[in-house]
Amino acid sequence: MRNFTILSAALIGTSIVLIQPYIAVAITQQEVEQIAQQITVQIVDAQNSYNSGSGVIIKQVGNTYTVITSYHVVDRGKKNIITPDKQSYQIKNIKQLNKLDLAVVEFSSNQKYTVAKIGNSDKVEKQNIVYVAGFPGKTAAAPNVDFKIKDGKVDAKGTQDDGYDIGYDNRTSRGMSGGGVFNEQGELIAIHGIAITEPSEENPEEKVISGALGITIYSALRQLVAVGVDVGVKPPDVVAVAPNADDFLIKGNEKSSNKDYRGAIADYSEAIKLDPNYADAYYGRGIVRSKLGDKQGAMADYTQAIKINPNLDVAYHNRGVVRSKLGDKQGAIADYTQAIKINPNLTEPYNNRGVVRSELGDKQGAIADYNQAIK
Repeated sequence: MRNFTILSAALIGTSIVLIQPYIAVAITQQEVEQIAQQITVQIVDAQNSYNSGSGVIIKQVGNTYTVITSYHVVDRGKKNIITPDKQSYQIKNIKQLNKLDLAVVEFSSNQKYTVAKIGNSDKVEKQNIVYVAGFPGKTAAAPNVDFKIKDGKVDAKGTQDDGYDIGYDNRTSRGMSGGGVFNEQGELIAIHGIAITEPSEENPEEKVISGALGITIYSALRQLVAVGVDVGVKPPDVVAVAPNADDFLIKGNEKSSNKDYRGAIADYSEAIKLDPNYADAYYGRGIVRSKLGDKQGAMADYTQAIKINPNLDVAYHNRGVVRSKLGDKQGAIADYTQAIKINPNLTEPYNNRGVVRSELGDKQGAIADYNQAIK
């Protein structure tokens, strides 16, 4: 890895993001939350407060602050920024970064706000713990918006700078798009883009979040130069390499989320071709095949994912759903039970096992499962 230089602010009244030397000293989730809360802003539509997103302060020059966010958060309508001290400021100078789902915006304030510290996103690896921070959008049922942080692990790390290049299993909420993804040192390593959702098998109108995609901060910093934004740091140069299996998994997840199911299958299949032991690619392809009505194909993919990774709880759950639809109720119960055994905190297996038990006449068992699902 190429060494990098730490740059300091040379101008009075100027703050810039700093690339920190990578020292893997983890702090607590509470400490990460405190750091993230100081630098995370809410971005709200001036005409409709139910339309909102999040962003991260990355630069200060005098009384002008620069915030990085997802482009789809600010691409239409007038927006205001709500800072950590609950002050509201009008957004100005929206700049999209090279047609990616990234943008930088500015706001002016005489107040002093904290600027993010940048982590080395090139050092991030699969299974690393990460935290996504932001402000879930308000709803009629939950009109008060509070800062949230969601923990999870990286499940894909791409090599290309042409779009989303990192995946993680954090269960984010609507309104958190544009917020920061932080490592265990509380450093910003990515910008959260979208949640990967799939329709609930029991109620297609409901969406189940199965993961998320973002853009690494080094990828973002490389694009800032193109729009004339200088945050005072330069990430390592990119060495061109061929796409890897993670790149195709990420593209498949994005296409699946956008309902391009045929395109998603092609990407998942390419990921499997590059890595035949890629359980997540089989799992993703199984989801898409199920959506297209190919239940036997979905069963085969879920079974292969489980064979590769016997602890993949969601694969057991989804295979249980397919088995239930195929009439194998006892097989479905067995899969739901195994998913619960691996991860007792999942709600969907309890709910769906309750449905099957009710269909089989086990009313007491169904009630017990429903009660557990809503705890």
